[in-house]
Amino acid sequence: MGKGYNAAIAGNPYIVGSFACIGGGLFGLDISSMSGVLSNDAYKNTFGNPGSNAQGAIVASMPAGSLVGALAVTALADKLGRKRTIILSGWIWVIGSILQCAAVNRGMLVAGRVISGISVGLASATVPIYQSEITPPAIRGRLVSMQQWSITWGILIQYFVEFGCSYIDGVASFRIPWGLQMIPAIILSLGMLLFPESPRWLIDHNRNEEALQILADLHGKGDKTNDLVQLEYAEIQQQVQFERTEGAKSYLDLLKPGVFRRVGLGTSLQMWSQLSGMNIMMYYIIYVFQGAGLTGRRGNLIADSVQYVLNVLLTIPAIIYIDRWGRRPMLVIGTLLMGFWLFLVGGLQGRFGHWDSIDNNPTWVITGHDAATKAIIVSWTYPAEIFPMRVRAKAVSVSTATNWLFNFALAWAVPPGLSTIAYKTYFIFGTFNFAACIHIFFCFPETAGRTLEEVEEIFAQGHIFTAWKVDRNVGKKTVHDVLKDGKIDTGSEHEEHYNEKA
Repeated sequence: MGKGYNAAIAGNPYIVGSFACIGGGLFGLDISSMSGVLSNDAYKNTFGNPGSNAQGAIVASMPAGSLVGALAVTALADKLGRKRTIILSGWIWVIGSILQCAAVNRGMLVAGRVISGISVGLASATVPIYQSEITPPAIRGRLVSMQQWSITWGILIQYFVEFGCSYIDGVASFRIPWGLQMIPAIILSLGMLLFPESPRWLIDHNRNEEALQILADLHGKGDKTNDLVQLEYAEIQQQVQFERTEGAKSYLDLLKPGVFRRVGLGTSLQMWSQLSGMNIMMYYIIYVFQGAGLTGRRGNLIADSVQYVLNVLLTIPAIIYIDRWGRRPMLVIGTLLMGFWLFLVGGLQGRFGHWDSIDNNPTWVITGHDAATKAIIVSWTYPAEIFPMRVRAKAVSVSTATNWLFNFALAWAVPPGLSTIAYKTYFIFGTFNFAACIHIFFCFPETAGRTLEEVEEIFAQGHIFTAWKVDRNVGKKTVHDVLKDGKIDTGSEHEEHYNEKA
């Protein structure tokens, strides 16, 4: 441990790349920490029986903090390092959880949620950076997509904790779950002490010897002279040197030709991920099933738990095959199917529902149509798992901030929407998914299997509105090309090892 990390752990890319995903799980915990108390009488009495607008504001306070955290990543991740920023996000989450657990009024609750949101914003932007910089290209997409899986696990675990505690009388029914959500953050912050810093960050801060040792532990079993280690070390040096001379010096540089296109793709994909409606509907799943005519604690347990379990299970194929199938097909097919199921939910509610009152709030509900109720519950389980939450963007903090900006706006707007335009809310989100499908089909090129450097060649092809014309082999380089571009004479043995890596 004299190195500041455990070398044995560093030698396993799956452990290194996946442990930080606990940071993504914090967002999942937050989703269930709210969805699990919306029908809790102790919660409603403690915080003044919040109406649809007030409840929307309480929920939206977390993504508001996440927006701040995501924007702060640009400075913190570059100054403190990826590892320390992830550790910091964990301790900030603990502070936010303490405030939420002890909250006696809405102001204190919102303050705690804003602080927890800052933590989620930091983690959601830094973890993918850390993963992409420390894992090999062949499994990078798989490990980055595990961030989404960790969110689904966070939702599932916290939901069952919330449900179990709902049988406790009084405020302990929601304070205990809000307190227990500190545990994963503590594990994250302490556990990250065993993991290495990003070699790219170290080289960028002139700590080359440390970076070389980490690369040796990651890919060479501790041997600094390993051919693959030496080649990757040279590649990172080339990239860092290029970024120092040609990289963005300010946010205005993101508007430059070539870069602006990629920033636009990254931010728009984050926008579509929220306009798809899935994260928001996860928060308010109880309202969805209430509208379907399913009420009562046990009924909601069955419906919600099926939703959350499938959410975990059906994310697995995306993790396993994202690098094989590619990003484009999953995004295009996913948004198309999501739009279909959302229109089905809206259509069933529009046909069989009527206005009623639940907990003194106007609610569009289905009563006396058991088949329609079951159809809505079944159809709702599909779109929640299909959409891949995110892909990497060049301007990570900007694109992630866009995610939280739309999350904030929608989290506040959906409860009043459901209480005023009811089932038509689903038509709005369904339309957004169809629009996303069209945008992705025409404008998003495939990036699966490329190194960070090879992505440059993809965008150099052009095809701004004909992305399907970009061949999946465009950008892939042989070791001869890499060594020639970098003017490095490393011999044929390095070429053999590089080709094995590719």
